[in-house]
Amino acid sequence: MPSVSRRYAGSGPRFDRPSGRDDAELSAPVVLMVSGGADSTALLVLAATSALDIDDGRGEARIARERLHVLHVNHQLRGIDAEEDEEAVRELCDRYGIPCTVRRVDVAELAARTDGNVENAGRVARYSAAVELANDLCAEVGCPRSAARILTAHTADDRAETFFMNAIRGTGAAGLSSIPRRRNRIVRPLLDRTHDELCELLRMRGIVWREDATNADTRYLRAFVRHEVLPVAKKRNERLAASIANTCDILSDEDAYLTAVAARARRDLTRREDKGLIALDAARLAATEVAIARRVVRAAILSVCPEARLEARHVASVLRIVAAQEGSATIPMGVDARVAHGLLVLRARTADAEAPAAWLEVPGKLELPGGRVLVARLRPVDAATDVCALARAHGLEWAGESVLLDAAACGIDATNGGQLWVDGPRAGDVLCPLGMHGQSKKLSDLLGEARVPVPERPAVPVARTAPSGAIVWVAGVRADERCRCEPSTRLLLELRMEQAR
Repeated sequence: MPSVSRRYAGSGPRFDRPSGRDDAELSAPVVLMVSGGADSTALLVLAATSALDIDDGRGEARIARERLHVLHVNHQLRGIDAEEDEEAVRELCDRYGIPCTVRRVDVAELAARTDGNVENAGRVARYSAAVELANDLCAEVGCPRSAARILTAHTADDRAETFFMNAIRGTGAAGLSSIPRRRNRIVRPLLDRTHDELCELLRMRGIVWREDATNADTRYLRAFVRHEVLPVAKKRNERLAASIANTCDILSDEDAYLTAVAARARRDLTRREDKGLIALDAARLAATEVAIARRVVRAAILSVCPEARLEARHVASVLRIVAAQEGSATIPMGVDARVAHGLLVLRARTADAEAPAAWLEVPGKLELPGGRVLVARLRPVDAATDVCALARAHGLEWAGESVLLDAAACGIDATNGGQLWVDGPRAGDVLCPLGMHGQSKKLSDLLGEARVPVPERPAVPVARTAPSGAIVWVAGVRADERCRCEPSTRLLLELRMEQAR
């Protein structure tokens, strides 16, 4: 994911150390997530010029200018408008002397590779970039990662919108708590302010912000709630945002208490827990108060598949088979739930089917899951051998389970041998499949054309020249065109999948 970073010395004042706080905490970075819209622009302005409560124990206080760093994520969804948003954020950072880092992410492609939800893909991309930047900045100043703060510009209006969005989708107390004031390092200091208040602040200071046209597109749930639902509700209560904020705070406190109770219950009910798998006592879970049982199931599902997009109906489907003490259910993002022999077993479909991440010595062997072994051999050939014909015949004979490649093209030589890095498919992997005459193709598309089932794809071994190097062979599927045998090839690299003996 390419990025461009611009740094400035900053001329803001330093502040005396508050009692009980060490120098490492006071130098910890504060990352501002700025899109260029009114709310995030106001966040930047307030962080640079006013006092904010960033939940570090000081209450509202000025933030030392040298701690501030802006992050802008260009989603590459709106063409020239997105480029102008980026430039507007850069200019505002120049104005206040705050460093600015830009990340460019093809969110449409990211969504296509996951669940197709562009909004969710954009959110994941933004927070991932913010966490990465905060960690990098912590390393630069030598402070603990936990001391960093990531500030978002969520307002009381955003909280009300999220409340209704979650209610429409179906949720529990956690969803109705809406946007929390703080989650780990992420802090939302503008939750008590409305969008209109922030717009007025910017007008008074003569600061222009950018408008995202997609905010008016009611095909998106948030825009639908903003333009169709909230205006009707506000006719009954002009202080709707404040009322919902109070409700969210109450629900958040109660949710925290019930979550702690459920965590203890989950520990008592757990009979086995491994990576991608958890087994719970189904009979005791069925006898547990339903308010706690729901939370236990939800937490258990997320423990085996953190990216699962859970809704109330998914948890309910699991509780139904728990009550029946038999049956199965499928949860989105690839979690299988099954009750048998007194246990509720939740298993990520890739739990026991992930490719390793290790070096394969050439020549040498690498053990794979499922009793398989990846073998690498070197085979010298003389000038009289038709190397290309030999490689084609070999491929047909082994039906893709073994391949002959040009060792030199794979970075392997006869004297010292070498190494190949073997892991699984990664998001964004591209290769030039053998037989396509140099045309590139996404690895995800290649696996789809090869009819490799989605749950099995993480288990497909991918041999590379290095951990971040080019793909040499997608085991059992296709080699890369750039590693093919040529008439001049004198050293063959044979890669083969075998069953362990």
